[in-house]
Amino acid sequence: MASAIKETVSNLVDKLHISSQDALREPSVEEFQQLKKKYDDAGQGQVLAFVDELKQTEKTQLFHQLSNFDPTRINELADKVLNPPQTQSDEPVSLEPLPDVATASILDSDPKEIQQWYDEGLNFVAGNKVAVVLMAGGQGTRLGSSAPKGCFDIELPSHKSLFQIQAERIARLQILAQKVSGKEAVIPWYVMTSGPTRKPTEEFFQKHNYFGLSKSNVVIFEQGVLPCISNEGKILMESKGKVAVAPDGNGGIYQALLTSGVRDDMRSRGIEHIHTYCVDNCLVKVADPVFIGFAASKYVDIATKVVRKRNATESVGLILQKNGKPDVVEYSEIDKETAEAKDPKQPDVLKFRAANIVNHYYSFRFFESIETWAHKLPHHVAKKKIPCIKPETGEVFKPEKPNGIKLEQFVFDVFPLTPLEKFASIEVRREDEFSPLKNAKGTGEDDQDTSKRDIMKQGQRWIEKAGGVVVSEDEKVGVEVSPLISYGGEGLEFLKGREIKAPAIIEKEE
Repeated sequence: MASAIKETVSNLVDKLHISSQDALREPSVEEFQQLKKKYDDAGQGQVLAFVDELKQTEKTQLFHQLSNFDPTRINELADKVLNPPQTQSDEPVSLEPLPDVATASILDSDPKEIQQWYDEGLNFVAGNKVAVVLMAGGQGTRLGSSAPKGCFDIELPSHKSLFQIQAERIARLQILAQKVSGKEAVIPWYVMTSGPTRKPTEEFFQKHNYFGLSKSNVVIFEQGVLPCISNEGKILMESKGKVAVAPDGNGGIYQALLTSGVRDDMRSRGIEHIHTYCVDNCLVKVADPVFIGFAASKYVDIATKVVRKRNATESVGLILQKNGKPDVVEYSEIDKETAEAKDPKQPDVLKFRAANIVNHYYSFRFFESIETWAHKLPHHVAKKKIPCIKPETGEVFKPEKPNGIKLEQFVFDVFPLTPLEKFASIEVRREDEFSPLKNAKGTGEDDQDTSKRDIMKQGQRWIEKAGGVVVSEDEKVGVEVSPLISYGGEGLEFLKGREIKAPAIIEKEE
């Protein structure tokens, strides 16, 4: 089983610098011949077509890169995605919301129950039983930035980056937990990067002194990569001495937890509950005690946060049960009648309304089982324009249309493998917990303007609830409340009766 896992996803090619002596070790002639035979036998000999033209250092680097892949396994994956089995279009598909016993809603739940979840979750944090895994492999290309997305400044008054906002929420939650137990609370933060984002992410954290968190509790690791494949199933070469590779999708998180040693680190710390989310959500409640307490009370292995779908036509994936199994179904897979169906118990809301926001809980016991199911996760095709060399001549080729595929996995591919009774979902308020940053400034939707607006509006709501008064002129609205003084609106009583002119920033109690 373990060998199957190893074959499924490559070890991290660009992580070879971790052991630089191994990375630079010059292979023997016999080792190179064995590697060549392995690729020739798999019909992928083109990867070494120009090896005689390479310098020795380039040969060595190519040897180590190719050694991390199993070409036979790559062929199997390519064949599955390029020649998918024919399925009967008339196969019945049953879609139903998750069972009531597996769901809850912050919008509808008894405040006493929510408080119980919060208290239980905060106790787990106070007992150092909670960890956070951040998926931060994306670059800010669509935002007009070459830096990792987490480094992005959404132009808050404080000019804090997404990384800093999230780090400070962790810091604040540790303080809240310490007040419960009287002892230091630690929430280890595991930051998953990709090849292009790892080094700049490490440098950004170092430059900002880990945003006040202990360096020993911030672990930066890297997801895996897979070779890019031509439309004919051949491994593409970026240059004569380097395979064209791409990150293996956010579903690569599970294998990366093993290869990076993160799971071992969690085990040694006694972690029992893990919160996982995407870096681009500026409103994310990192290690949310309510979420942790809810999932723990259900004794599930996976739980997920959802927001209520705005309307029947919103293009979002939905969390539901498909043929009796928990799953994510994309908007394009749902017909109009199903999308518009109303909930019989609440006729004013949609029957299928649980929009996926990639915000998940895992029990550590579930992570202990990764080896038994990771090889079963499917690979998906992303057709791309992949710069490469022509295998016949070695000329650099920059395609004008998609010339190959990248293989990726999705983090939710594991959901259908999870027993329904071990899966739960909780609905949260969109305005409080979900504002993704995906588009360039000025787009008007999911861009830095909407991210900034949503944080500022949230701060204003908190202050007004605490008894403060926010006044604004023109369109300058909202208040930025530093996560260091309030995680979720608590601790703002000092603003009662105060008048604050927007836009403003509240960074300390004074």
